[in-house]
Amino acid sequence: MLQQTQVATVLPFYARFMDSFPTVQDLATADEQVLLSHWEGLGYYRRARSLHAAAKLIVADHGGEFPLQFDQVLALPGIGRYTAGAILSISDGQKQPILEGNTQRVFSRWIALRGNPADTTNNRLLWQVAEKMLPRKDAGTFNQAAMELGALVCTPKGPACHECPVASACRAHQAGLEQEIPGKVTRVTYEDRTEYVMVVQKPGEKADRGSRPGSRSRAKASIQQQFLVRPLPEGGRWAGLWDFPRTTQASLGSISEAATQLSAEVGVNLVPGIRLTTIRHAVTKYRISLQVYQADLSETGDKPGKPWKYVSLAELAEMPMSVTGRKIVKILSEDSQLQLPMS
Repeated sequence: MLQQTQVATVLPFYARFMDSFPTVQDLATADEQVLLSHWEGLGYYRRARSLHAAAKLIVADHGGEFPLQFDQVLALPGIGRYTAGAILSISDGQKQPILEGNTQRVFSRWIALRGNPADTTNNRLLWQVAEKMLPRKDAGTFNQAAMELGALVCTPKGPACHECPVASACRAHQAGLEQEIPGKVTRVTYEDRTEYVMVVQKPGEKADRGSRPGSRSRAKASIQQQFLVRPLPEGGRWAGLWDFPRTTQASLGSISEAATQLSAEVGVNLVPGIRLTTIRHAVTKYRISLQVYQADLSETGDKPGKPWKYVSLAELAEMPMSVTGRKIVKILSEDSQLQLPMS
C-alpha cells in the first residue's frame, strides 16, 4: 500500500484491510471484487491484484508461509528487487540492500553522484553503494534508518544538513553540492485529453419524474433505479473495477464521437442527452477533462451485450469503482431523477 501512496493516506485503509484479511489464507481466498472494494481510493489497483495473486502462490506453493529465499520472494507477483530486499531485511534480518526514492537521494549525496540517478549506469552504482553500506548485523534497522534519513532530513529541497548525523562524511555536503545532487529526474509531461462517460438508466424507470421532491415515492425510485455498468477487462485502466460506458483510449472531440464509439462497445445505439457534470482528474501522464452525459437507448427494447448489466444505486455502493466512477454514483444518488443538468 505504501508504494506510490503516502503513509497518512494508507493508515485507515491498512487497518480496514487487516480486519478483513488477517491472514494470508484469508487474502488468498478472498473474492476479488471484495478485495478491490477495500482498495478503492488508493489507486494503482494493479497492486491489489498482485497482492491477491501473491497470496494465492504463497498458500499453494509455500504452505501458507511467506518464503525467506530472495529468489522465491522476487518470483511473487508485484515484488521487485527493492520490495524483496525490504521485506527480508526488516522481517528476517537478512543482509539485503534496498534502493527507493529516499535512499537513492541519500546515497547520491553521500558519494556526490552527478547526473540522473535513474540512468542505468548510475542506478547500478547506487545499488552497489547500498549493498556495501550494510552493516554485518541488523540490516533491516539500517535500511529503515536510511529511508527515514531521506524522508526527514536529507529531503529533496533544503536538506537539513545541520541536523544530519552523517553530514561530516557526505561528499555532496563537503563540496556544497547538496542542493544540486541528485541530478534532475525527468518529470512527466502531462497531456491534456477529453474523455466521456454516458450514464444510461434502465428504460421504463423514468415515469416518476413528476414526483414531488423529497417525497417517499422519489426516495423509493432512487433506491430502485438501475444504471448500465460493466466490470473493466484485463489489461486496461482500472481492470476489475466496475464502470459506466466510458471512453479511455483516446481524446475525443465531441459527445457524438463518444456516442458512436460507446454504442459499438455496448452493442446498442446510445443517444446522448444533457451533460451532468465535468470531472477533472489525472491518470498516468494525462490530465483528463471527463464529460459526464446522460444517455438513452435509441430503442427501449434493446438489450446491451455481455458483460454489461443494469444495477441499482444500492448495488453500485458495494461494487469496487474508480474515484471518478464513485463521484458519478454520488451525483446520481443526489439527483436520481436526472431532470436537470448539474453544472
